[in-house]
Amino acid sequence: MPASELFSVAGKVALVTGGSRGIGLMIARGFVEAGARVYISSRKAEVCDRVAAELSEVGECTSLPADLATEQECVDLARRVAEREDALHVLVNNAGATWGAPIEEFPASAFDKVLDLNVKAPFFLTRALLPLLRAAATPDDPARVINIGSIDGIQVPVLETYSYSASKAAVHQLTRHLAKRLGPWHITVNAVAPGPFESKMMAETLRVAGDAIAKSSPLGRIGRPDDMAGVAIYLASRAGAYVTGAVIPVDGGIATTK
Repeated sequence: MPASELFSVAGKVALVTGGSRGIGLMIARGFVEAGARVYISSRKAEVCDRVAAELSEVGECTSLPADLATEQECVDLARRVAEREDALHVLVNNAGATWGAPIEEFPASAFDKVLDLNVKAPFFLTRALLPLLRAAATPDDPARVINIGSIDGIQVPVLETYSYSASKAAVHQLTRHLAKRLGPWHITVNAVAPGPFESKMMAETLRVAGDAIAKSSPLGRIGRPDDMAGVAIYLASRAGAYVTGAVIPVDGGIATTK
């Protein structure tokens, strides 16, 4: 393949959950600008619709609002994609939640909410979309599942976000497990483990300790949208066709150089 085409995702169909803000929006925008036909989902319909309209000014983007906290919602979203597409080349499982509280006060509901959305939803949605992923998959150009983990699933976080860090470690292991199971169907499954990026989830942390967090990185900064779009395009393109079961930290070296 010519090098000029190695990183192309033009013409591919992608679904990005949690695609209306933060990491998900960075990836969705990157795909749209690179010529993919992109569907985004998020819990707030009006926000999802507005962002899809904005992205549609530079490419193809469709809003499919969904709250993926239950298996039925995952099944319903897969059905809505299937009503519009015969095949799905790329699934990005990004929708997520976090919770922080002192250990003495950390409620059971925090584990229920975070594990339901961060771990169970990627599994149920991937399973529900298997027919479309298999329809897109070929030996030379597999279908791709990209799970969004976190460096908090690799290292112990500073904040008391017990259910979040546990959920992201689970996402990394789920990624490996699915990669082994789905590989014979020509579906790759990889995880991206972001470090600090500007997002609603990170906003308060960056407000309080943004300078210190940037200095903790060997590269001396927090992540930028292109950093996240770039790794997602790599994994979704021919360049990443032989990569599966990997967890790729995108953190400027914070978790990997200690």
